[in-house]
Amino acid sequence: METETAPERLRALPSWLLAQAALEAARTVSEHLSAVGAHRSHYAVLAALEEFGPASQAALGRRCGIDRSDMVALLDTLAADGDVERRPDPSDRRRNIVTLTPRGARRLDELGAALADAQAALLSPLPGTDREVLVSLLSALVTGQGPRR
Repeated sequence: METETAPERLRALPSWLLAQAALEAARTVSEHLSAVGAHRSHYAVLAALEEFGPASQAALGRRCGIDRSDMVALLDTLAADGDVERRPDPSDRRRNIVTLTPRGARRLDELGAALADAQAALLSPLPGTDREVLVSLLSALVTGQGPRR
């Protein structure tokens, strides 16, 4: 639905505006990441491994909000690219521990740069101070807490 053709009552609803902004954000991020041969899930997994360290496939899936069946294929891709390593857990050989490789850390930086470009493109209609306010307000909505000041 185009914003200009949506009924005024609809355009006045914050929930509708957020949904439209989310659609545009997803499209912009997808375009920027696909330009470097990646998806949001690639970034999520690499970022989680960098921040939290090695993890089981199941824990990684829960942390990143990725279904177990999708996680296997995603890790197959990341492992084939040399971005992660999967090894049997020494304490429970039925599960694998996933580790970020040095190549994966470099790839994470590359994807981070693509995402920074996507954020800049998405927020380009807003001046810098409005961007900061938007991020603060969105964070408050997502966490259920008041805005940080």
